[in-house]
Amino acid sequence: MLPFDGERCAIFCRYRAKMVDLFISYAHIDNQPLPPEEVGWISTFHQSLEAFISMRLGESVNIWRDDKLRGNDVFDEEIVDQFKDTKILVSILSPRYVQSKWCSKEVEEFCRAAADDSGLLVDNKSRLMKIIKTPVKSEDALPEIIQRQLGYEFYQQEDGAAPLELSPLYGPEFAQAYNRKMGALAWDISQLLELLEEEEPTEAVAPEANGHAQTGGLTVFVAECGYDRDEDREKIVTELKTHGHTVIPDRMLPKKETEVIEELGPLLESADLSIHLVGSSYGSVPDGPSRKSIVVLQNEISILHSKTGGLERLIWLPDGVEASQPQQAEFIKALHRDADLQTNADLIVGDLAHLKEAMHALIGKVEKRKSKPEPALAPAGEQQDKLVYLICGPRDRRATVPIRKALKARGFDVEIPLFEGDAAQLRAVNRDLMTTCDAVVLFYGEGDEAWKRIIDSDIRKMAGYREGRPLLFSCTYLAGPDSDHKEELVMFEEEDLLDGRAGFSEALLKPLLDALANSGDGA
Repeated sequence: MLPFDGERCAIFCRYRAKMVDLFISYAHIDNQPLPPEEVGWISTFHQSLEAFISMRLGESVNIWRDDKLRGNDVFDEEIVDQFKDTKILVSILSPRYVQSKWCSKEVEEFCRAAADDSGLLVDNKSRLMKIIKTPVKSEDALPEIIQRQLGYEFYQQEDGAAPLELSPLYGPEFAQAYNRKMGALAWDISQLLELLEEEEPTEAVAPEANGHAQTGGLTVFVAECGYDRDEDREKIVTELKTHGHTVIPDRMLPKKETEVIEELGPLLESADLSIHLVGSSYGSVPDGPSRKSIVVLQNEISILHSKTGGLERLIWLPDGVEASQPQQAEFIKALHRDADLQTNADLIVGDLAHLKEAMHALIGKVEKRKSKPEPALAPAGEQQDKLVYLICGPRDRRATVPIRKALKARGFDVEIPLFEGDAAQLRAVNRDLMTTCDAVVLFYGEGDEAWKRIIDSDIRKMAGYREGRPLLFSCTYLAGPDSDHKEELVMFEEEDLLDGRAGFSEALLKPLLDALANSGDGA
């Protein structure tokens, strides 16, 4: 242990007199100045962070780090003693940091002191911040609590190139990226400091069943992405947080596929919407049998929650994106062609501004829906009208008249698509009918096989925006003219198929009528 001289005693007395807002934990070799006449990276980080947070809070912030140690990192009990008066620990990871027993000891001692105080989590936000100055091969030597932190990457790495720390020394582009990253970090820390300053800690607020404390905004799942979209993801996360929304996941996902799937389920169940950024990189591949990337897995699991729980989704493909791996090329192609991958999702192709515009529009829609009071239940015995959405093409409008008449005679409401108007209006009307209808009949007459596939896809997406309200019945009604595809549907006995090619008969509608009548309040 180094001598505890008078200067260091004065430092400790000064900081003990006031609660330390932040303690910066770092390996001292990482503060060597390059070039020698400049200040070290850690010193610059310290100054920048202090300035950014002070501006965010509107008052000075108390940040401390030990800058007296030199050479080998030596454990000092006097420094650890401060952790009981420290609000937040900022760990700066580097190859030396993960090798240092002293640095790991700092993390462990801070976590122990936090547990004895108000806890390591405040309003589901960790008091431990991880900064990644330089990529490390493994974090296994560090305490598990820091391994699971998402972290703030203060470096850039191009394909095949060596990673470089974000620093103004490398030019204006790096300086801009450094300030942007610092701004995001300072915002998160300032929000946490304000929570810690509240007279009544937010832990006292009863959390929701999903484990996230109640806040005024939405809970938004922003999916992990490939490295080439990291910066865009960070911008989206920062913007969401500044608007008061909770962003998940707030810690690193596991490395094994089974554990990833297990963890994603509760996260997506708690989310109000999910955002998926798809770029040129396939993304990391968790250890598991499918060999699917984390990007693909998140999309697939969000589809399941969209179908069962109505999760709203956004998928973003930047303009002109070109896949850097064959697997990613197939995934991007499938996103465009496979309707199931787009379940309850808006596929946005454009720049980041287009994504932000769509994101805020979707947030407004979800907020409006959540603010609506729950509809009152109809009094017992009071019949509610049933709506049948009869989907047809414009050339089949007249051919559907017998079906519409038969259903209306039984007291049911019947609607067909809107055929005239601008694209946005047509889409809005179609979606509203799919949201509110009780049954769907796809009238397959003049339309071709491609048209039917598109409608089938739209019907599969319905569950995603019906907010758990079940569809009483869905079927395909075959009408003339004959075609090979229609013949195959009959031959392979497609489920819920009503074959009216020989002409309309009310008896054909019996499965539909029975389903509506047996719903409890139908005709």
